[in-house]
Amino acid sequence: MHVSFLEEILMGQFKQLLLGKPLKSDEEGGQKLTRFKALAMLSSDALSSVAYGTEEIALVLVTLSAAAMWYSIPIAAFVLVLLLSLTLSYRQVIHAYPGGGGAYKVSSDNLGKGAGLVAGGSLLIDYMLTVAVSVSAGSNAIVAAIPALYGHQVVISLVIITILTILNLRGMSESANFLMIPVYFFIVMILIMIGTGLFKILTGQIPFTAAAPIGAVVPGVTAALIFKAFSSGSSSLTGVEAISNAVPFFKKPRAKNAAATLTIMAAILGVFFAGISFLNYWYGIVPMEKVTVLSQIADKTFGGQNIFYYLVQFATAFILTVAANTGFSAFPVLAFNLAKDKFMPHNYMDRGDRLGYSNGILTLAIGSGILIVMFGGDVSRLIPLYAAGVFIPFTLSQTGMILKWWHERPKNWVWSATANLVGALISFAILVILFTYRLAEIWPFFVIMPALVYLFHKINQHYKNVAEQLRLMDNEATYHQFDGSTVIVLVSSVTQVTKNALSYAESIGDYVIAMHVSMDENPDKEKEIQSEFTKDYPNIRFVDIHSSYRSIVKPVSRFVDVISRNAAQRNYSTTVLIPQFVPNKNWHFALHNQTALRLKQTFMRRENIIVATYSYNLKK
Repeated sequence: MHVSFLEEILMGQFKQLLLGKPLKSDEEGGQKLTRFKALAMLSSDALSSVAYGTEEIALVLVTLSAAAMWYSIPIAAFVLVLLLSLTLSYRQVIHAYPGGGGAYKVSSDNLGKGAGLVAGGSLLIDYMLTVAVSVSAGSNAIVAAIPALYGHQVVISLVIITILTILNLRGMSESANFLMIPVYFFIVMILIMIGTGLFKILTGQIPFTAAAPIGAVVPGVTAALIFKAFSSGSSSLTGVEAISNAVPFFKKPRAKNAAATLTIMAAILGVFFAGISFLNYWYGIVPMEKVTVLSQIADKTFGGQNIFYYLVQFATAFILTVAANTGFSAFPVLAFNLAKDKFMPHNYMDRGDRLGYSNGILTLAIGSGILIVMFGGDVSRLIPLYAAGVFIPFTLSQTGMILKWWHERPKNWVWSATANLVGALISFAILVILFTYRLAEIWPFFVIMPALVYLFHKINQHYKNVAEQLRLMDNEATYHQFDGSTVIVLVSSVTQVTKNALSYAESIGDYVIAMHVSMDENPDKEKEIQSEFTKDYPNIRFVDIHSSYRSIVKPVSRFVDVISRNAAQRNYSTTVLIPQFVPNKNWHFALHNQTALRLKQTFMRRENIIVATYSYNLKK
């Protein structure tokens, strides 16, 4: 009751205005997603990554020379092979695990709980990084458009996270409705840009200006350089797994709709990545400090900074800003699955007023906000961690699917296993590259992960201990029978509340004690209280405990411990009855102290002591 002032604000009219009216449980069907809405809600992260995927490859290659840029074409081809393999694999995951959970469920069922927890923990961190990277990139795009905001990127990012959090707390359907605008606008503008670029190339309007043709010998090229570029370009595939985690969000038939949405998303992503990589190579574009590669491609394609150029820039900034929503969609479902298996608190299984997993949404918002503050919203520092977080579960889930096919051996299982094997090998190769060449950038991930897995096990052990202690055994006594009851009533003064509480105590107790704590401030008043009490209640024992240090909790605690030990010797139960009055208006709670709450917290951990509250409701 002592948080009612906050509850009045959050759960009253303000909350409804912010989040909308609560939905009934049977209205959940209206919150499920069609393919059209799901593509907008769950693909924004993957699709937005084309805005920086090609650039990440170029940033590595150009450190050698502009001539090395031709290697971006075969590197892009390998990224597309990995995309195909991941798409085939996660389609299989969707049909095999229609309850969602993605890499966590696949790894747990086929590789063991340890591997499942590593995959699940990696994805939890990765979804926080998804939000941090996407929002940071979006804030950078906003600052690029409005230079006066430079230096406030972190604040802008936190504001964007707050908006997305509110949007997702309002429910999936409203979130998807909002996201359809930026996602489909981005798809249209990138298709126009790639189509226009290819048309101009084929008609000779844009000549070949790359620094070197494909296959040219470039002095100084090393395997390390190619591997680093490949690992950076593979960041474009983050978010591919999100749909497999969120299958329960789809309308029925869920698995079929989710698999179809994944295929559509992968096809669009593949076309975008291939088209942008090719145009970037053909135009001979190299990364510049204040102008993105995508911006340069749009400039070259549309012949300058005209309306189409600005539409591409606007669409890119918009989708980068909302790409974080993929994390908001997938994180709560993954947290739900971990909580269902007792590796995360059960609170993550609870649905909010709008039928979303509110605790997961809020946890993601807080975690990603902390990451943005820690890294100062620097996308280049976050992306290596981002890649590590996603390719660990990629590797584990693909390996898990290989074992699943081997054990079950359904029709055409060899082809399915082959697709998974290719994906597992490439994903593992990227992990090796990250370990070998980028360990200095990703080491925090490997500090956080063991701590997170350890926490999973501690939570799981707690739930096991609780279940063991609460379980009823046929061969054991299930309860203790007491011979009587001692009730200690805490008395501050003789009031209407005290009288009612004492009357109730006499109705339930065989032996009632009234306890009062006196201070040094006003001895005459303390004597007056004792005199008035003994006059009104001559049959009830009154105990006055003196507190020289003005503490109420400690002397009450010591006295109750003594009484409970004596009661136990007589096989009596001990109840501490705390009288309190309840103000007529919730904000009135702020005008009174919290002594009752502190006393409850003190006795909560006392074994064999029952704590009860007698509430007296005020009328005005």
